[in-house]
Amino acid sequence: MKSFLTAFIFLVSFSIGYSQFGIGLTASHDLYHYYQNPDDDLEESTSAGSALLNLGIGPKIWMGNNDFSISFEAQATIGLFGLSVKDYKGLGTTSFPIMAKFNFGGLSALDKEGKFGWSIGAGIQYSKTELYYVKGSFTEKGGQRDLFKTYIGQLGYGFGMSGFSAHGFIRFGYHPDNGARSFNVGIQYDFNIPKLRQITDPESEL
Repeated sequence: MKSFLTAFIFLVSFSIGYSQFGIGLTASHDLYHYYQNPDDDLEESTSAGSALLNLGIGPKIWMGNNDFSISFEAQATIGLFGLSVKDYKGLGTTSFPIMAKFNFGGLSALDKEGKFGWSIGAGIQYSKTELYYVKGSFTEKGGQRDLFKTYIGQLGYGFGMSGFSAHGFIRFGYHPDNGARSFNVGIQYDFNIPKLRQITDPESEL
Protein backbone atom coordinates (compact mmCIF):
# COMPACT_ATOMS: atom_id res chain seq x y z
CA MET A 1 0.00 0.00 0.00
CA LYS A 2 2.85 2.36 0.88
CA SER A 3 4.57 1.75 -2.46
CA PHE A 4 1.27 2.40 -4.29
CA LEU A 5 0.82 5.74 -2.52
CA THR A 6 4.43 6.67 -3.29
CA ALA A 7 3.93 5.89 -7.00
CA PHE A 8 0.63 7.81 -7.03
CA ILE A 9 2.20 10.89 -5.42
CA PHE A 10 5.06 10.73 -7.92
CA LEU A 11 2.67 10.59 -10.86
CA VAL A 12 0.63 13.48 -9.47
CA SER A 13 3.79 15.54 -9.02
CA PHE A 14 4.93 14.62 -12.53
CA SER A 15 1.57 15.61 -13.96
CA ILE A 16 1.50 18.92 -12.09
CA GLY A 17 4.87 19.67 -13.65
CA TYR A 18 2.98 20.29 -16.86
CA SER A 19 0.90 23.44 -16.59
CA GLN A 20 -2.25 22.10 -18.18
CA PHE A 21 -5.36 21.93 -16.06
CA GLY A 22 -8.98 21.45 -16.95
CA ILE A 23 -12.32 21.50 -15.23
CA GLY A 24 -15.64 20.37 -16.57
CA LEU A 25 -18.32 17.71 -16.53
CA THR A 26 -18.62 13.99 -17.03
CA ALA A 27 -21.84 12.22 -18.00
CA SER A 28 -22.62 8.56 -18.43
CA HIS A 29 -25.20 6.16 -19.76
CA ASP A 30 -25.12 2.69 -18.23
CA LEU A 31 -26.11 0.09 -20.79
CA TYR A 32 -26.53 -2.21 -17.82
CA HIS A 33 -25.80 -2.15 -14.12
CA TYR A 34 -26.18 -4.63 -11.28
CA TYR A 35 -26.05 -3.96 -7.54
CA GLN A 36 -25.99 -6.54 -4.78
CA ASN A 37 -26.75 -5.28 -1.30
CA PRO A 38 -24.87 -6.53 1.77
CA ASP A 39 -26.00 -9.92 3.06
CA ASP A 40 -29.12 -9.93 5.27
CA ASP A 41 -31.45 -12.47 6.90
CA LEU A 42 -34.66 -11.71 4.98
CA GLU A 43 -34.36 -14.67 2.61
CA GLU A 44 -35.14 -12.49 -0.41
CA SER A 45 -32.99 -11.40 -3.30
CA THR A 46 -30.48 -8.73 -2.29
CA SER A 47 -29.74 -7.68 -5.89
CA ALA A 48 -31.26 -5.44 -8.54
CA GLY A 49 -30.34 -4.56 -12.10
CA SER A 50 -31.32 -2.19 -14.88
CA ALA A 51 -30.85 -1.89 -18.64
CA LEU A 52 -33.16 1.11 -19.26
CA LEU A 53 -32.71 4.84 -18.65
CA ASN A 54 -29.58 4.74 -16.51
CA LEU A 55 -28.11 8.25 -16.52
CA GLY A 56 -25.39 10.01 -14.57
CA ILE A 57 -23.64 13.39 -14.37
CA GLY A 58 -21.07 15.11 -12.20
CA PRO A 59 -17.95 17.34 -11.99
CA LYS A 60 -14.49 16.38 -13.21
CA ILE A 61 -11.00 17.94 -13.14
CA TRP A 62 -7.83 17.06 -15.07
CA MET A 63 -4.14 17.87 -14.74
CA GLY A 64 -1.35 16.70 -17.00
CA ASN A 65 -0.26 17.01 -20.62
CA ASN A 66 -1.36 16.10 -24.14
CA ASP A 67 -0.78 12.38 -23.81
CA PHE A 68 -1.30 11.74 -20.10
CA SER A 69 -3.45 13.22 -17.37
CA ILE A 70 -4.71 12.44 -13.90
CA SER A 71 -8.37 13.18 -13.26
CA PHE A 72 -10.75 13.21 -10.33
CA GLU A 73 -14.49 12.80 -10.80
CA ALA A 74 -17.73 12.17 -8.97
CA GLN A 75 -21.13 11.33 -10.41
CA ALA A 76 -24.71 10.99 -9.29
CA THR A 77 -26.50 8.33 -11.32
CA ILE A 78 -30.02 6.96 -11.41
CA GLY A 79 -31.65 3.92 -12.97
CA LEU A 80 -35.32 4.77 -13.22
CA PHE A 81 -36.52 1.21 -13.82
CA GLY A 82 -34.00 -0.81 -11.83
CA LEU A 83 -35.54 -3.80 -10.05
CA SER A 84 -35.03 -7.32 -8.76
CA VAL A 85 -36.54 -9.73 -11.27
CA LYS A 86 -36.38 -12.64 -8.82
CA ASP A 87 -38.12 -10.93 -5.87
CA TYR A 88 -39.72 -7.63 -6.87
CA LYS A 89 -39.66 -5.22 -3.92
CA GLY A 90 -39.63 -1.80 -5.57
CA LEU A 91 -38.28 0.30 -8.42
CA GLY A 92 -35.24 2.47 -8.99
CA THR A 93 -31.50 2.36 -8.36
CA THR A 94 -28.93 5.04 -7.68
CA SER A 95 -25.17 5.20 -7.29
CA PHE A 96 -22.43 7.71 -6.53
CA PRO A 97 -19.06 6.65 -7.97
CA ILE A 98 -16.04 8.71 -6.86
CA MET A 99 -12.79 7.97 -8.68
CA ALA A 100 -9.24 9.00 -9.51
CA LYS A 101 -8.09 8.01 -13.01
CA PHE A 102 -4.98 7.78 -15.14
CA ASN A 103 -5.86 8.84 -18.71
CA PHE A 104 -3.74 8.09 -21.77
CA GLY A 105 -3.79 9.29 -25.38
CA GLY A 106 -7.10 10.71 -26.56
CA LEU A 107 -8.69 10.42 -23.13
CA SER A 108 -6.25 12.88 -21.55
CA ALA A 109 -8.78 15.66 -22.42
CA LEU A 110 -5.87 18.08 -22.80
CA ASP A 111 -4.95 17.64 -26.47
CA LYS A 112 -6.51 19.22 -29.57
CA GLU A 113 -5.51 16.32 -31.80
CA GLY A 114 -8.17 13.64 -32.21
CA LYS A 115 -7.01 10.14 -31.24
CA PHE A 116 -7.94 7.01 -29.37
CA GLY A 117 -6.95 6.43 -25.79
CA TRP A 118 -7.67 4.49 -22.64
CA SER A 119 -8.04 5.05 -18.92
CA ILE A 120 -7.82 3.13 -15.67
CA GLY A 121 -9.29 4.29 -12.38
CA ALA A 122 -10.18 3.29 -8.85
CA GLY A 123 -12.22 4.64 -5.98
CA ILE A 124 -15.39 4.00 -4.03
CA GLN A 125 -19.05 3.83 -4.98
CA TYR A 126 -22.18 4.24 -2.87
CA SER A 127 -25.23 2.48 -4.28
CA LYS A 128 -28.86 1.92 -3.36
CA THR A 129 -31.71 -0.19 -4.74
CA GLU A 130 -35.51 -0.08 -4.34
CA LEU A 131 -35.87 3.72 -4.30
CA TYR A 132 -39.65 3.98 -4.70
CA TYR A 133 -42.87 1.97 -5.03
CA VAL A 134 -41.51 -0.33 -2.32
CA LYS A 135 -43.84 -3.25 -1.51
CA GLY A 136 -45.54 -3.07 1.86
CA SER A 137 -44.85 -6.75 2.51
CA PHE A 138 -41.12 -6.02 2.30
CA THR A 139 -41.17 -3.13 4.76
CA GLU A 140 -43.47 -5.02 7.14
CA LYS A 141 -40.85 -7.70 7.64
CA GLY A 142 -38.27 -5.02 8.45
CA GLY A 143 -36.73 -4.79 5.01
CA GLN A 144 -35.08 -1.57 3.93
CA ARG A 145 -32.36 -0.54 1.53
CA ASP A 146 -29.63 1.87 2.58
CA LEU A 147 -26.66 3.23 0.66
CA PHE A 148 -23.89 0.66 0.66
CA LYS A 149 -20.23 1.03 -0.26
CA THR A 150 -18.09 -0.93 -2.72
CA TYR A 151 -14.45 -0.47 -3.71
CA ILE A 152 -14.37 0.00 -7.47
CA GLY A 153 -12.03 -0.30 -10.42
CA GLN A 154 -12.82 0.94 -13.92
CA LEU A 155 -11.34 0.50 -17.40
CA GLY A 156 -12.25 2.69 -20.38
CA TYR A 157 -11.38 2.95 -24.07
CA GLY A 158 -12.53 5.50 -26.62
CA PHE A 159 -11.83 8.62 -28.68
CA GLY A 160 -11.18 12.20 -27.67
CA MET A 161 -10.18 15.58 -29.06
CA SER A 162 -10.21 19.25 -28.02
CA GLY A 163 -11.58 18.64 -24.55
CA PHE A 164 -14.29 16.14 -25.48
CA SER A 165 -14.18 12.37 -25.29
CA ALA A 166 -16.58 9.46 -25.59
CA HIS A 167 -15.52 6.06 -24.34
CA GLY A 168 -16.90 2.73 -23.33
CA PHE A 169 -16.25 1.61 -19.78
CA ILE A 170 -16.63 -1.34 -17.48
CA ARG A 171 -16.61 -0.96 -13.70
CA PHE A 172 -16.51 -3.60 -10.99
CA GLY A 173 -17.01 -3.09 -7.26
CA TYR A 174 -16.78 -5.27 -4.16
CA HIS A 175 -16.78 -4.94 -0.37
CA PRO A 176 -14.92 -7.80 1.34
CA ASP A 177 -16.61 -7.38 4.72
CA ASN A 178 -20.26 -7.80 3.75
CA GLY A 179 -20.40 -9.31 0.25
CA ALA A 180 -21.77 -6.18 -1.43
CA ARG A 181 -21.06 -5.95 -5.17
CA SER A 182 -21.58 -3.52 -8.03
CA PHE A 183 -21.16 -3.78 -11.77
CA ASN A 184 -21.61 -1.05 -14.39
CA VAL A 185 -20.98 -1.12 -18.14
CA GLY A 186 -21.79 1.74 -20.49
CA ILE A 187 -20.63 4.87 -22.28
CA GLN A 188 -19.08 7.93 -20.66
CA TYR A 189 -18.75 11.45 -22.05
CA ASP A 190 -16.22 13.99 -20.77
CA PHE A 191 -16.31 17.76 -21.35
CA ASN A 192 -13.20 19.79 -20.49
CA ILE A 193 -14.79 23.24 -20.67
CA PRO A 194 -11.64 25.41 -21.11
CA LYS A 195 -10.45 23.21 -24.00
CA LEU A 196 -13.88 23.23 -25.61
CA ARG A 197 -13.85 27.04 -25.55
CA GLN A 198 -10.63 27.05 -27.60
CA ILE A 199 -12.42 25.46 -30.55
CA THR A 200 -12.99 28.07 -33.25
CA ASP A 201 -14.71 27.97 -36.63
CA PRO A 202 -12.19 29.05 -39.34
CA GLU A 203 -15.00 30.42 -41.51
CA SER A 204 -16.02 32.84 -38.77
CA GLU A 205 -12.55 34.41 -38.89
CA LEU A 206 -12.70 35.26 -42.59
